[in-house]
Amino acid sequence: MNRPSVRFPLRATGTSPVRKWIKWALAAALLLGLAWLARLCQLEIETSRLQAHYLSELTRDVGFTVDDGPSHSIRFPETDKGPYDTRLGYALLPSIQQRLLQRGFEITAQARDSERMLSLADRSLFLPYAEKDQAGLQLFDGTGAALFSANFPGRAYASFEAIPPVIVNSLLFIEDRYLLDPNQPNRNPAIDWGRFSRALADQGARVFNHHQPTPGGSTLATQIEKFRHSAGGRTATPPEKLRQIASASVRAYLNGPQTMPARQQIVVHYLNSVPLAAQPGIGEINGMGDGLAAWYGRDFAEVNRILAAPSSEENLAAQGEAFREVLSLMIAQRAPSYFLHRGYPELERLTDSYLRLLASGGVISAALRDAALSTNVQLHRAPKPAQNTGSFVSRKAVTSMRSNLLAALGIPSFYELDRLDLQATGTLNNAVQQAVSERLAAAATREGAKAAGLVGFEMLRASDDPSKIAYSFTLFERRDGANLVRVQTDSVNQPFDINSGARLNLGSTAKLRTMVTYLQIVSQLHGRYAALSATELKAIKPDPNDQLTRWALDYLSHTRDRSLQPMLDAAVERKYSASPGETFYTGGGAQSFNNFDSDDNSRILTVRRAFQHSVNLVFVRMMRDIVHYEMVQTTGPSSQWLNDPAIRKMYLTRFADQESRVYMHRFYTKYHGKTRDQALALLLLGVRKSPPKVATVLRSVAPDESNAWFNEKMRAALRNTPAASILDDEDLAKLYAKYGIDRFNLNDRGYIASVHPLELWTLNYLREHPNAT
Repeated sequence: MNRPSVRFPLRATGTSPVRKWIKWALAAALLLGLAWLARLCQLEIETSRLQAHYLSELTRDVGFTVDDGPSHSIRFPETDKGPYDTRLGYALLPSIQQRLLQRGFEITAQARDSERMLSLADRSLFLPYAEKDQAGLQLFDGTGAALFSANFPGRAYASFEAIPPVIVNSLLFIEDRYLLDPNQPNRNPAIDWGRFSRALADQGARVFNHHQPTPGGSTLATQIEKFRHSAGGRTATPPEKLRQIASASVRAYLNGPQTMPARQQIVVHYLNSVPLAAQPGIGEINGMGDGLAAWYGRDFAEVNRILAAPSSEENLAAQGEAFREVLSLMIAQRAPSYFLHRGYPELERLTDSYLRLLASGGVISAALRDAALSTNVQLHRAPKPAQNTGSFVSRKAVTSMRSNLLAALGIPSFYELDRLDLQATGTLNNAVQQAVSERLAAAATREGAKAAGLVGFEMLRASDDPSKIAYSFTLFERRDGANLVRVQTDSVNQPFDINSGARLNLGSTAKLRTMVTYLQIVSQLHGRYAALSATELKAIKPDPNDQLTRWALDYLSHTRDRSLQPMLDAAVERKYSASPGETFYTGGGAQSFNNFDSDDNSRILTVRRAFQHSVNLVFVRMMRDIVHYEMVQTTGPSSQWLNDPAIRKMYLTRFADQESRVYMHRFYTKYHGKTRDQALALLLLGVRKSPPKVATVLRSVAPDESNAWFNEKMRAALRNTPAASILDDEDLAKLYAKYGIDRFNLNDRGYIASVHPLELWTLNYLREHPNAT
């Protein structure tokens, strides 16, 4: 059986020579491109040329200027920033600024960050500025003379050249071997690609093997960023590591593409600020200098002199000991609280291991290695600071200023205060203060008391011990409408300050003044009414609240002897209750008082007996009677002004005018002489950053400004707040209309903004009349 056959047409399948050539050319181009890209990457890794060009251009406009008045173009470190920002007080600046403004201080000048610096900060980079290795509290008196100076750390390298080469070479061998490579002038010190790649590989392997060791890929530059600015001085997440790298990269190129000077300074900064745990009596220890003193009891300058000297048989042992101590602290920074306490034996073993590695790597000589291995160094626990044997009296000015700063800044302790990067000038005159202090101290001796005229009749006797008497002295100088404290001291040779810290019991003195005032009033009443007849006395209708006049009229109506002395005698026999079970209303509001002796609470005592036993509640009630008497004498009977709307309005108007003058003077002084923008910025510093409050301030202070001006000021004031991201132009237009000056009266606008109404009015007036007196 024959099957039908099927035939297919055939085509040539070969490729033309031209098309083959094109394919091979494309493949060759791709390979050349990949090779070129790989070579470019290799060159970039080796030279950082592209990074140097880009970052040096990026940082060209990074910086800040200081100008008059408060600034809105500034970024503060957040409160969760690193130990450096917290210790020096930078993270506390917003709260400190707010506290000082509330206490009547003014911002005379403040930094303005450049736009590029603001953009870097808004991208969560650490602020790139020239950081200080040492900082601390500096106090000056009113004449500019230095009173107090603290530096932390107390010992530091002033320059790269001051560091012994063996310390530099050892540090680089352990932590960052190519940092100072002279063949790479543009090197980015923030990243070591070899270590970084190994760290990434180890992290990847750890996903499959949890026991895989993960040594860090940090360079010295990123370590500085970490223990200065990362929360807790630690790298908690991979994004935080990238943040450190980016911040360190920007900082390295602040002065141009050539980074060798910046890299040398990295070594200086690292050695000056490396964290080395803490000790009781010292606190936090930072830097190699303070670390050597605290942990080994070594003099920093002496250690540097030994290690910088040429090696010889005579000094080899000393060099070995000094080098071992320095090397151990370099290693200890990886876990200082562990290695410098219970883990010290392990630190010793690691130090021995690194000594051998440094010698095999040619960093140190075999002789220095052997000398360091053979020495036995023990941790030194710094003794508790000795009690200061100097005179506390001579330091009263410093004690007073530091105490005032604690309260003004809201800092909890002198320990934290002294570590702030802060300069403060007080009004005290230290030369006069010391002169007064010396006189007070001299008065505590028998010879000094006699010379001061304190010995004599009704004064000290020759046999008395004047050292048991404490003297205090405060001197104010009135200048430009202000009372300036020039001297505040006492004779107590302790840190305690009588003038500011004592709660002096002056109750008996106050009772004496009250008694004198009371008897003077009785004498006035006698002179006013003693000559009147009984009928005339009965015709007088005293104010119901004026108990003293009522008593005088009653006494004179029933006595035969109307002379002054019997009336004064009768006055001190008047009786008052000593019960504390009553609330008294004073200028300070509702008050309650107690007696020193609770047995007096149920008694009714004469003025005489209450004065003899200093019974509080009798004199509180007597003072109330005196106040009521004086009010009637000043304003007339209360029925005259409480029941007469016109007179009551007159008094209320007088009070409102008097109070308003006080506030007007305060606000005028605060804003006069400032530009419109400076005055507005100063007001907004004290306003809570919510859209209604800020909008009310802007529309009250500058009601005629445009919507565009309003939008710009609103966005600037609300920057870095949750509202900033949700307010669009439509929302701002609604706020502009809703809080216009014609929509609410002045009191309501003050209430909405939480600002005194007269402050809004004063600022609005001064914008229109800047030269107003």
